[in-house]
Amino acid sequence: MSASLNPEKVLQYSYGYGPPLMIEAAVKLGLFDALADGEKSADDLAELTKTSVRGVRILLNGLVGLQLLTHPKPGHYQLTPEAEEFLVRGRPTYLGGFFTHTSTHILPKWLQLTEIVRTGKPAQAVNVEGEGAAFFQQFVEDIFPLSRQAALGLADYLQLAAATSLVSVLDVAAGSGVWGVTLAEKSPQVRVTAVDWEAVLPVTKRVADRHGVGDRFTYVAGDLATADFGTGHHVATLGHILHSEGIERSKALLKKTYAALAPGGTIAIAEWLVHDDRNGPPPALLFAVNMLVNTERGDTFSFGEISRWLTAAGFTQPRLLEDLPCPSPLIVATKPR
Repeated sequence: MSASLNPEKVLQYSYGYGPPLMIEAAVKLGLFDALADGEKSADDLAELTKTSVRGVRILLNGLVGLQLLTHPKPGHYQLTPEAEEFLVRGRPTYLGGFFTHTSTHILPKWLQLTEIVRTGKPAQAVNVEGEGAAFFQQFVEDIFPLSRQAALGLADYLQLAAATSLVSVLDVAAGSGVWGVTLAEKSPQVRVTAVDWEAVLPVTKRVADRHGVGDRFTYVAGDLATADFGTGHHVATLGHILHSEGIERSKALLKKTYAALAPGGTIAIAEWLVHDDRNGPPPALLFAVNMLVNTERGDTFSFGEISRWLTAAGFTQPRLLEDLPCPSPLIVATKPR
């Protein structure tokens, strides 16, 4: 080994599976919830959560290392602002449910990665209705908060609160309904057509009803390639769907969405974007591997690639809405009048 090289860069990933499993364990044991009302000692937390003092101490020290907890004083633990916001059950921004899928639904398929790379075939094609619907039934509601801030930003960008006439929104691959629900909450003028698989739409409906906007939703069941999108919509949202569809299906989906929009309509696309040369950012590149594991043709794409697809479909002015407190940017484009 060269004396000038340090193996740290390689070894730092040797326990890369640890953080999500640590968060999952803390979520399932209720440790973040137990700290919601203030700092506590390891002894107190063990008693509250019916766990071992040694186990709690070691796990929580690890979470301090992940900057999700702090030591306000020796032997005591306190939530960081991020943990307070996203990992305490009952918060509107709660993301703990996402981590409850880690050991059951995510890691078992990643363990097949070597064979997946060898064959090019996914462990489970979640973008195919038969296999995918059951997966997304369990999953989509837990990731509602991931897109909530982006959806609020889109509503403000579209100035929906000031709308004085009907605004028809097409929510493509609606899932939890976060896009349609959020836009509908901004204005009573909004009417939403939510498109997804038949088995997923009951989740969309449950969320829309819970938010008090379900009476302004219409539901269309079917595969995106064959479902009737209707026409004359003013806004179309494609929330994290292109990455599972791959290049050709994404191009076709954008053309179909273009046809469904009224002149002057806006398309909004949420995606994990990679750089043009695919040298970053790391989360988007890792998510591309997730698409290899879970889909037949999925991948992550750059803003430049998606912009070219939008232009080829007929849209103009593809642009990024980047100043939003969410983990992925928003692409918007316009159908000419």
